[in-house]
Formats: sequence, structure tokens, C-alpha cells
Amino acid sequence: MSVEFLVASAIGVLTAAGIYLILRLRTFPVILGTSFLSYAVNVFLFTTGRLAVGAPPILDKYAENPVYTDPLPQALVLTAIVISFGMTAVVLMIALSAYLSGGHDKIDMQDETESEERA
Repeated sequence: MSVEFLVASAIGVLTAAGIYLILRLRTFPVILGTSFLSYAVNVFLFTTGRLAVGAPPILDKYAENPVYTDPLPQALVLTAIVISFGMTAVVLMIALSAYLSGGHDKIDMQDETESEERA
């Protein structure tokens, strides 16, 4: 089994789990689902820089067979990890305040006509 197959399978599992959790009607699974989707995107971006173990991130023009990894996807993933951590913290605090003010974490999706009939 190749490394590419394992990484592609991991990306697929993370994406499927993230989409499944986003479709739930509770706030905490939705937050976990968005985290799983961001992890899947980060792993995908990381693999675009070539999966080469022990290869330098700088191209050596004097080498016979230049093998290197692209450092740009690594920098993008590092930035995305920091941003997703911050956004997860903000969304988690918003969900916690909504839970404390409403008494439950269920996501209510009502039509406008239903809400107008109640008023």
C-alpha cells in the first residue's frame, strides 16, 4: 500500500466525517465538522508540496537528480492551522453563549411563514 493511497484515504475520511457532522442539528457537532473539513483541506494542501521524506525545501542546481519539496504549501498549512484555531475558538464561544442564553444547543431552522404565524 502506498503512502499516497493512505493520505488520500485520510483526506476522504476527514471530509466525509466533516460533512456528516455539519449536517447535524446541534451546534457542537457542526463545530467539530468544520474542524474536520479544515483538517482535510490542510492535509490536501500539505500533500501538494510532494510527499518526499528527507528532501530539502531548496532546489540544488548542482545535483544530478534534484529532489526537493515545495515549501509554499507548508507555509500555507501553517497559516491555515493558526487561522482555523482562532476561528474555532471564536465560533465555540458564540455557541457557548447561545447555549447559555437559550438553554439548549439545538439548531432551529424554521420557515419565515411559521415564525410569522406564531407572532
